Amino acid sequence: GFHLSGTVTEPATATEPEMTYKVAISFDRCKITSVTCGCGNKDIFYCAHVVALSLYRIRKPDQVKLRLPISETLFQMNRDQLQKFVQYLITAHHTEVLPTAQKLADEILSSNSEINQVHGAPDPTAGASIDDENCWHLDEEQVREQVKLFLSQGGYYGSGKQLNSMFAKVREMLRMRDSNGARMLTLITEQFMADPRLSLWRQQGTGITEKCRQLWDELGALWVCVVLNPHCKLEEKACWLRQLRKWGEMDVCPLEDGNYGNELPNITNALTQSSAHSQDSLARPRRTVFTRAIEGCDLHWQDSHLQRIISSDFYVSPSYQREGESLLFNSQGQPLWLEHVPTACARVDALRSHGYPREALRLTVAIINTLRLQQQRQLEIYKHQKKELLQRGATTITNLEGWVGHPLNPIGCLFLTLTEACRLEEENCLEISDAGDSKPPVYQHVPVVTGSQDSGESYLSLALEVALMGMGQQRVMPEGLYAQDKVCRNEEQIIARLQDLELDPVLVQTLRKQCILLLEGGPFSGLGEVIHRESVPMHTFAKYLFSALLPHDADLAYKLALRAMRLPVLETTAPSGDVSHPHHLVSVVPSRYPRWFTLGHLESQQCELASTMLTAAKGDMLRLRTVLEAIQKNIHSSSLIFKLAQDAFKIATPADSNSDTTLLNVALELGLQVMRMTLSTLNWRRREMVRWLVTCATEVGVRALVSILQSWYSLFTPTEATSIVAATVMSHNTILRLSLDYPQREELASCARTLALQCAMKDPQNCALSALTLCEKDHIAFETAYQIVIDAASTGMTYTQLFTIARYMEHRGYPLRAFKLASLAMTHLNLAYNQDTHPAINDVLWACALSHSLGKNELAAIIPLVVKSVHCATVLSDILRRCTMTAPGLAGIPGRRNSGKLMSTDKAPLRQLLDATISAYINTTHSRLTHISPRHYGEFIEFLSKARETFLLAQDGHIQFAQFIDNLKQIYKGKKKLMLLVRERFG
Repeated sequence: GFHLSGTVTEPATATEPEMTYKVAISFDRCKITSVTCGCGNKDIFYCAHVVALSLYRIRKPDQVKLRLPISETLFQMNRDQLQKFVQYLITAHHTEVLPTAQKLADEILSSNSEINQVHGAPDPTAGASIDDENCWHLDEEQVREQVKLFLSQGGYYGSGKQLNSMFAKVREMLRMRDSNGARMLTLITEQFMADPRLSLWRQQGTGITEKCRQLWDELGALWVCVVLNPHCKLEEKACWLRQLRKWGEMDVCPLEDGNYGNELPNITNALTQSSAHSQDSLARPRRTVFTRAIEGCDLHWQDSHLQRIISSDFYVSPSYQREGESLLFNSQGQPLWLEHVPTACARVDALRSHGYPREALRLTVAIINTLRLQQQRQLEIYKHQKKELLQRGATTITNLEGWVGHPLNPIGCLFLTLTEACRLEEENCLEISDAGDSKPPVYQHVPVVTGSQDSGESYLSLALEVALMGMGQQRVMPEGLYAQDKVCRNEEQIIARLQDLELDPVLVQTLRKQCILLLEGGPFSGLGEVIHRESVPMHTFAKYLFSALLPHDADLAYKLALRAMRLPVLETTAPSGDVSHPHHLVSVVPSRYPRWFTLGHLESQQCELASTMLTAAKGDMLRLRTVLEAIQKNIHSSSLIFKLAQDAFKIATPADSNSDTTLLNVALELGLQVMRMTLSTLNWRRREMVRWLVTCATEVGVRALVSILQSWYSLFTPTEATSIVAATVMSHNTILRLSLDYPQREELASCARTLALQCAMKDPQNCALSALTLCEKDHIAFETAYQIVIDAASTGMTYTQLFTIARYMEHRGYPLRAFKLASLAMTHLNLAYNQDTHPAINDVLWACALSHSLGKNELAAIIPLVVKSVHCATVLSDILRRCTMTAPGLAGIPGRRNSGKLMSTDKAPLRQLLDATISAYINTTHSRLTHISPRHYGEFIEFLSKARETFLLAQDGHIQFAQFIDNLKQIYKGKKKLMLLVRERFG
């Protein structure tokens, strides 16, 4: 009958013994309708054992004995034979069958049992009745389980790939016209709708994750395919529509534009400038991922014109109609299909997916002929408006619905339909997205079959043409991050497919023709002369066109790429500042309602396009000039211009050959623009940019260096100009790199000195030391720099800066100047009694040592300053000790006589220092005792010992110290333990 059973043996492996499995398969009208196997495999696909048994039956039909259904065999038996048959059957399987046999026997013997109400008995080996549904076996429970598992993994562990392959399986079922396709898609969708993350995302108002979004999109597109099946029954369609509406009405159902945000109260709704837009977005009906499929249920295939298009290659208009204007045919008599483009393409996708490739091709050709006619008419409209539009320089005309990034992917669909017809492959397999296909497909030209005169066109050239038309469509940027991101992604997918095409003369001709049409297309083309302010930019597309056209028509390639460089949404109508420098244009991020979430990506694509042109124009001064102007006019981000400058520099200076001066100059000019743009704004890469610019100018040559030194104030801050720019220019490496002669070296040095003095005047605090260093070799310049420091010392400089310059002066052999600066520094300083670790202490000690080495007069001059500024006892005693160890004036200043005697602490100037030190110790002691804790007692006693050493330097020091201690005992007698320690040590 219709039941196949057998045993399948799986041979032993290194780890597993030989296994035998019992397999049973039921079939009906060439379809397997159910399977069971002893291996217990759970999967949506059949196990290897079921496949093995099926293949054995297909390949060796004569080895499988064909028997009648079991009911027929039983019919031929008499009473005794039947008794024998049943008993033997029970004996063979008594453990499993006996309870069932007993139950059935009881029911048969009971006259009013259910079993006796029915005529005859079931037979699993007999086929189904002619009216019964017959479809391939699908383990529904397994489909549910697997989808649930993959969704729970949230796109990790390759689960996204697995779900995509399930979608591909649905497409394969549709193509084989297997009715389980829609059933399997329903099961998948039910699990998707039950995904617990949906309600979570909705509560948080966050978008669905990227990976998950793409899966939902594919799910929506598949349903459009299913409902557009040209041969489905009405009741099937009605059933799908009910399901789709039910899912669409659930509040967790994802929306078509990818965010739940729209339904939640939106903060921008409160803003006045966006009120018009937000009203609009609130009034719009809610569109879910299933809305397009629900709308698709209204479409039918009964239109007679449509039927004729898809059923014949030779359907043309009657000859008498050619002259008159007809909406059904073009002037060549070829049929047109004037439906909304994405909808018409969805029909193509449905035909292709349901296994009607010829019909899909015919409809595609009709759609392309319609698009061509539309393009021609738009060109004619534009010719009439051209003058007015160019004067205004702006247009409000744009497509609100773009074909690239559209949920139904119309352009990708037409392109695939056409290229599949041209693939050089034995099996004309459908492409599965996400398949890691490393080898690009190979295409050949297949002539278009048509009823009118031989057009000489191929499906391949049509594929290129329609991709270019779709990508070049002028369209407004959609709302929402997801929709904007999808535009970029879809564009990249189409370009990746275009790059698989080998451009032969036929395709180059198509490319050129379409590029010219796009350039002349006015507001209907994204590459037209006038576009809408919020038009989707064409940079990525233009980069492909530029590279493809360049070897065949360089002029057209440049014209197109330069036209595409614009980014109108960033252009401000009123330029502020100096118009002669385009870099002064302020870039304003629009505050309109649909914000441009992908602006960063779009700007980097604009930069890529510019970089591609710069690379190609190397060595061609004229072209480079034009590209440079386009960059300066259209790119508003300093970091991107810097990247372009670096790119140009890299290409201009290859490691293995000479530099290209034309491109080097462009790199320098871009670098200078970046300097001007970032001079007054904060930029964390600024130091790197300045260093790079000097490197670039060095490569260009000595004139470039002179130029940046002379115009430093418009490019650098004074600190950058002295510490980075001039210092690098004057370095030994630069002079070697440029192999300069003496006059050139002198010219550079003179420019650097002038710059140094100008910077020192402008910002003495930060530039004085660098200026002195840069002017060392020129006496007059050095003196001027020193004077600038002295003038600024009293007002604008800190003691740290002055000490640093003073030390530098001593190091250069100007000790008296160093002394003067150190004295000035001392007047700015104030060291409190407890600041015994202050960073300036070393500077103070150094200044006193310097004064001491110069002689008694200098020491006498600095001590009053020290006494006034320093109140820290330990620092003062340290200075005092150092001054009494050696005789002053050992620096040996010419023309001075020194006695060589040690100085006494009883006489000036040291007497003043000693008094100040003793006084500091007394004050510090009282300060410390006001809030001392027992754990600091030991330390305090050591401090008093140090104080005694200083007291003893005075003539009556021991008497003074004894009085001091008595005084302490009197005032702080409450601190008994501490005073005990004081008595123990000091009596």
